[in-house]
Amino acid sequence: MSRATLRRRLSRAIPVAAISLLWPLLPPTSPAAATPHHVVPLDELRVRTTQVATLSRPTSIAPLPDGRLLITEKSGTVRAYHPETGLAPRPVLDLRDRVSETENERGLLGIAVPRNFWWSGVVYVAYTRESDEAVTLSRIRLRDGAERVILAQPHATFGNHNGGHLEFGKDGFLYLGIGDGGSGGDPFNAGQDRDTWLGKILRIDVSRSCGHRPYCVPRDNPFVGVPGTKPEIWSWGLRNPWGFSFDPADGSLWIGDVGQGRFEEINHIGRHQGGANFGWSCMEGPAVFDETRCDPDADYTAPVFHYRSGTEGCSVIGGRVYRGERFAELAAGTYVASDYCSNTAFAVRANRDGTHTSGRIGTFPPFATAFGVDRAGELYMVNDDFNEDRGGLHAITFEHLPSATSS
Repeated sequence: MSRATLRRRLSRAIPVAAISLLWPLLPPTSPAAATPHHVVPLDELRVRTTQVATLSRPTSIAPLPDGRLLITEKSGTVRAYHPETGLAPRPVLDLRDRVSETENERGLLGIAVPRNFWWSGVVYVAYTRESDEAVTLSRIRLRDGAERVILAQPHATFGNHNGGHLEFGKDGFLYLGIGDGGSGGDPFNAGQDRDTWLGKILRIDVSRSCGHRPYCVPRDNPFVGVPGTKPEIWSWGLRNPWGFSFDPADGSLWIGDVGQGRFEEINHIGRHQGGANFGWSCMEGPAVFDETRCDPDADYTAPVFHYRSGTEGCSVIGGRVYRGERFAELAAGTYVASDYCSNTAFAVRANRDGTHTSGRIGTFPPFATAFGVDRAGELYMVNDDFNEDRGGLHAITFEHLPSATSS
């Protein structure tokens, strides 16, 4: 968005208080691989789900190269599921002695598997630490639970907006989302403060150590060498990025960012568009949230899709772009997400002209918490029935329902 466009937008708005190294590349300004022409229109596409496992308050999904899925449970356990043998009876990892779940948004929040898992045997997890509630990123050896803390963000003041989703990008670097610190209205003004990790997505190289850090900052991170700015920052101006994912076709980044109360939003940027500022807490979705937090010279990146919070949902659950083979003729290039309260299946497609098409393609089981893919790119989701202290793993399929006008 140009500065002139931002000024016009501010004047109109109403103020309110993961596998191959050979994926094709697009130019830095290109938002995403365009949707193939042969897929069905969104108004003729429907999702279906089949529950394949029962879990205890699951929070994230990550595939292993042997075909298993790792699923984190809020209390601190990691379970393994294989489509041929089902859910393993015992956790493959138990971190309950160090994980705090004192608030609904605290707990074991995310897991990511590096490309070198075959020989390293390690995974990366994000959780709220029992000793001080810090959002903690750790490297864990799966066979024996040996841990190395990579970084920790203090987060004791408020229990919400921890973020905690993490994912390896096409570039091999690890990305971690952290919320703005909690409460409401961004009391720390963290979203627009580049001297904190709060309200950001970080990008780090966990394959090496640099100086006192057990990781390195990639040299092409957008704020390396910028005074008063954390060099780990990749994207900023976020409220609570839950969650984000990369399109395996082009490496572009999709982010579901939870709104304050008026708008839930989905953002989409190209693989090389580091430094994008998504506007919180100047902006919430398409509208000004707090004019005193706005910089008229800033270049805010607008969401590609938004919906009304309170009437159409309450908390966006960021999803995934479908790149599997089983339903490629129906849904290739379709980003699928949901909402924790409404259970709506939202779909967004990136068009060849840089625009986006969106629609509603059905419903998911209630209280969706995360989406994931298996090693073949087929979609799964987990949901959390907090009243019963349980949830489920669900396989996602697609159907074509031709409209009357298309027959």
